[in-house]
Amino acid sequence: MADDAEKTEEPTSKKIEDARKEGNVPKSQDASGVGTLFVAILAFLMLFPFMADHMIGLFQYYFEIMGTTTITSRSLVDIAVVTIREFLIIIMPLAIAVAVAGIIAALAQFGFLFTTKAITPDLKKIDPIKGTKNLFSMKKLIEGIKITFKSFTTLGVGFIFFMIFIKDLPTVAMFGLGDQISWLKDKALIIALVMLLIIFIFAIIDLIIVRKQYFDGLKMSKQEVKDEMKNMEGDPLVKSKIRQIQMQASRKRMMAEVPNADVVVTNPTHFAVALKYDAEKSHAPLVVAKGKDNVALQIKKIAREAGVHVMQDPPLARALYKEVEIDKPIPEALFAAVAEVLAFVYKANKK
Repeated sequence: MADDAEKTEEPTSKKIEDARKEGNVPKSQDASGVGTLFVAILAFLMLFPFMADHMIGLFQYYFEIMGTTTITSRSLVDIAVVTIREFLIIIMPLAIAVAVAGIIAALAQFGFLFTTKAITPDLKKIDPIKGTKNLFSMKKLIEGIKITFKSFTTLGVGFIFFMIFIKDLPTVAMFGLGDQISWLKDKALIIALVMLLIIFIFAIIDLIIVRKQYFDGLKMSKQEVKDEMKNMEGDPLVKSKIRQIQMQASRKRMMAEVPNADVVVTNPTHFAVALKYDAEKSHAPLVVAKGKDNVALQIKKIAREAGVHVMQDPPLARALYKEVEIDKPIPEALFAAVAEVLAFVYKANKK
């Protein structure tokens, strides 16, 4: 019993699919972050000329109104409207690209998934005692240490490069505005790529750990695997009971056809086969009932009570029982033997 209770078996496809339906999927935040950051940098490079033009245009607007416009409440509103509009024009394409990248990064990890399980109201989630335990749990502590370590490492490396580049500021201050923006773009790109490389390394490690923890969490005990297979295939006891009921119903229908038979051929104790011939419905006699041992005795009993002729012919009875299914015509090889039996019966019954 102890072995059965241990989660030693790999999760089945059904267990994984059930977890997925509940919104439980392996998701690495670091991997999503890397993909999003990469697209953000790529989009920034592609949109930089567009963004720089609008930024320069905004500064030119400021310079123009500084010497020609009297500052009033109306002019301040105009300046605010222009500023907000230009910043939205500058930021929105980049924001849309980042949002789409986040969605694609999530889909790349676990595919499309729509479930309301995660947002279904659950009073257990707002239990203050349980929430406090989760807040100060060992798992949260480890997660906090990991995030702190990754953040300090990434920002630390970025800060080192920043301190190297800042030494060039006295020289850059002598550049024109366009050259200053170009220098800023180049240095920011270098810092971003270095930080992206570090985050990428952390993301690969995190992805491996997350997937391992996910599948370890879904591991099943041997008893759970057995129960799942039983539920999928059906309980053997229930299936056996169903088969038993079906056999009983089939036997009942079969016994109901015995009184309509022309003859019952026996061997005489082990086998009994009831035959019926209707030239208008079939080209050959049909086996309407058959059985052995107790079933054979019951067939013979019903036949005698109904006045159906019971005839002993051991070879023919065995052949009919083994070769012909119920409600099927006899094979051509048995035509002659069955014809003799039916001729005898018809003669005895004066048909």
